[in-house]
Amino acid sequence: MKPFNLSLKLFCAYLVISVFTFSAQCQTITGDWHGAVKLQNITLRISLHVRASGDGYVSTWDSPDQEATGIPSTTTSFVYPDFSFTHDGAGIKYSGKINSSYTVIEGTLYQGPNEHPLTFTRQVIAPPPGSPVAIREKYDKREVYITMRDGVKLFTSIYTPKNKSVQHPVLLNRTPYNIEPRGPNSFNYFLQVYSRYLDAEYIMVFQDVRGKYMSEGVFEDIRPVIAVKKSDRDTDESTDTWDTVDWLIKNVEGNNGKVGIFGISYPGFYSTMGAINAHPAVKAVSPQAPVTAWFTGDDFHHNGAFFLLDCFSFFHSNGHQFHSPTRRGFRPFNWDAVPDNYEFFLSMGPIKNISPLFFGDSVKFWNDAFAHPDYDDFWKARDPRPHLKNITPAVMTVGGWFDAEDLYGAIHTYKAFEEQNPKTLNNIFVMGPWSHGQWAFGEAENLGNVYWGINANEKYIALEKEFFDYYLTGQGDGKFAEATIFVTGSDKWQEFETWPPRNVEEKKLYLLPEGKLSFTPPPVKKSFDEYVSDPSKPVPYTEDVHNHRTTEYMTDDQRFASRRPDVMVYRTDVLTEDITFTGPLTAELFVSTTGTDADYVVKLIDVFPDGAKPPEGKKTEYPLGGYQMLVRGEIFRGRYRNSFEKPEPFVPGKITTVKYELPDVAHTFKKGHRIMIQIQNSWFPLADRNPQKFVNIYKCSENDFQKATHRIYHDAAYPSGLKVLVLKQ
Repeated sequence: MKPFNLSLKLFCAYLVISVFTFSAQCQTITGDWHGAVKLQNITLRISLHVRASGDGYVSTWDSPDQEATGIPSTTTSFVYPDFSFTHDGAGIKYSGKINSSYTVIEGTLYQGPNEHPLTFTRQVIAPPPGSPVAIREKYDKREVYITMRDGVKLFTSIYTPKNKSVQHPVLLNRTPYNIEPRGPNSFNYFLQVYSRYLDAEYIMVFQDVRGKYMSEGVFEDIRPVIAVKKSDRDTDESTDTWDTVDWLIKNVEGNNGKVGIFGISYPGFYSTMGAINAHPAVKAVSPQAPVTAWFTGDDFHHNGAFFLLDCFSFFHSNGHQFHSPTRRGFRPFNWDAVPDNYEFFLSMGPIKNISPLFFGDSVKFWNDAFAHPDYDDFWKARDPRPHLKNITPAVMTVGGWFDAEDLYGAIHTYKAFEEQNPKTLNNIFVMGPWSHGQWAFGEAENLGNVYWGINANEKYIALEKEFFDYYLTGQGDGKFAEATIFVTGSDKWQEFETWPPRNVEEKKLYLLPEGKLSFTPPPVKKSFDEYVSDPSKPVPYTEDVHNHRTTEYMTDDQRFASRRPDVMVYRTDVLTEDITFTGPLTAELFVSTTGTDADYVVKLIDVFPDGAKPPEGKKTEYPLGGYQMLVRGEIFRGRYRNSFEKPEPFVPGKITTVKYELPDVAHTFKKGHRIMIQIQNSWFPLADRNPQKFVNIYKCSENDFQKATHRIYHDAAYPSGLKVLVLKQ
């Protein structure tokens, strides 16, 4: 639509004078518009500025609560009543309709799969609680360098309440992810995420860890603990935490002498490290989705299988060394140029091709990891769990049942604290129906197509606050359940005295002929399923075509996989009563292969009834009737079936046992549903391809990849199945 001509503008002005009370913006889209959108539990104001340009319109927009102004829209379109603008760099699209008086635009802001209602008006919006403007009224900021015992200085930002009449507790977050990218006059983004602690006037402290961004020193991924320190030059993340806390207690005015440490993912790892030989002032630690074991279960490998998609993306932007202090990071990989990650990685060939194509010698840890294909001292040194002894702070470990990155870390960090310390340790475990870090951002009503019936974040946010309030300020009664667990399927929070719960019964789901699944063992003498696995056509991890790895694959519909000839499917009859599994799962497979190596992927699936529908008012990408919800899936590299340290080839044709543990679940299979198990030999490109030949996969060539014929046995002599812990009602 073209801009209005002069006579129409004059007529419009006349109406303003004689009839209406709103401004001369009447009957034109141009001018200033103001709205607010709630993203990840943060209210952000958006001010949009539209002006005519030639035969159309252009616009810029401000995000004052992110201290960003004058952002040019990629496109701007208006044909009454439809208005839209986009920003390609942020992946944002807005689409709305203007009212007849040109005073309100009602619409939706789209970013990736997320949709957020956003209404623009002509009225300027006051700063919301938790915005930088509101925070500045209550807090002062300073940036300092804290000197470690070996002389290396770590960059730290400290936010202190203006209220000096009382003493305040300290919350510390140590991270490799750039604490102050926007400079000394801007405030850390996470202050808005954790505004509940600002309301309670906590002192908030953020630190770039050694060798990252503005800090001095050399960064080392999952830096090993030095158990015996012979001099001040023997530093690790526990000593850096100790030195930081000691400086804060002695130099930050108004602190009450008590410090809490928390963080998600890599900052969760640094939280774990802060509990080792903790400073006396550290009273509470909360490792959340903590990076823990990069060979057996987190991020880099799962049971020895290389997690290709996540590692490539992470190390492209986070694997380079900093050579001088800076607030600027390295560019992430341009996934927008990759329409299909499956084809992208398949066409790349063996994984040895990645480094010369993309990294060279610039990503040290990538090359170090490839030089250590098996579970040797390199990997063992980077697991903090053996050092989680004689712990003095209270601990609350947090994780998500559908965390694609560090589910293993949350479960096994809690277990290490529990098993290696006296029962007097206040050790708390919280698991919810979350993706990676979802508990900290926004609401958690669903993951993908599966809805929980409640916002699971509300209970957690209150619980986390109560934990730190009690141990850092003395508020509350300190009565915390050992394990606060969200049970999916029944979709409710439950409290347990132990994890796994004591009141469980171990049972085994047996694979049976004709694709059946039962708690009754197979009676037949000889039975197996046979199929061919082809590394040139690996089983995808999700049905849809994507560039990034999706978050939602952890609850995705598995019907696409069950229709492939190289995926074996077993299902129970329709359940006549509810059954709940709580705790780890153990796959026990009797297999043979014509190759000399193989991966095995076992998936536990909840099959919905044919008439299943989404909750009223909710949308799903797939029909829920017959939906095959992934409850838990895990891969195992078969060469490690007897030892992660000493891989062994398969003997072609020989029946062999492959037994491994899948991460814990807490899930109720409801009456009317079915339980399904799927077994396959690839999960691409989530995990790299196994050539099905006993070679060094990190150095092998395309010629090493071969088809193999697999058998899954399910008879009286070789009863393959899945061991589960059934919760007694």
